[in-house]
Amino acid sequence: MFANLPTWTDERIELLKTHFQAGLSCRQIAVDIGVSRNAVIGKLSRLGLTRGRTISAESRAKKPAKERGTARSVPRLQYQLLKALYEDPLSLDGPVVSERRCSLFELSKERCRWPISTPGAEDFCFCGNLPLDGQPYCLGHTRLAYRPSARPRAARV
Repeated sequence: MFANLPTWTDERIELLKTHFQAGLSCRQIAVDIGVSRNAVIGKLSRLGLTRGRTISAESRAKKPAKERGTARSVPRLQYQLLKALYEDPLSLDGPVVSERRCSLFELSKERCRWPISTPGAEDFCFCGNLPLDGQPYCLGHTRLAYRPSARPRAARV
């Protein structure tokens, strides 16, 4: 019945541009033109029409790292923490001793959150030892939780 009619005719594109320049929202433009909001957003993107402030690569590079965000520094901090943990001369040959076991109600930021036993069992509790700064677990359980990958990497060809 219906042939493959193009969604974006020349008339629709001109209407899109005039509505965009008039400041209508993508939803309003879509209703008026008879297409979906996503179609309007996609076409505006393909035409290179944008609203608002764009940040150039130069201005982004001029900002100090603190203003740009710490997204890049978080993995680095985690790496440094884990490296320090595994370089620590203390070894974990035996099980971690949980001296301050606690229930869910007693759990706080000042206690290790490593679960002991099976949830629902009568002896279920949490480790409760003093956690490392900024971590949810004590030293022994942090080493268990964040073990380095033991599997060998595939050789690159």
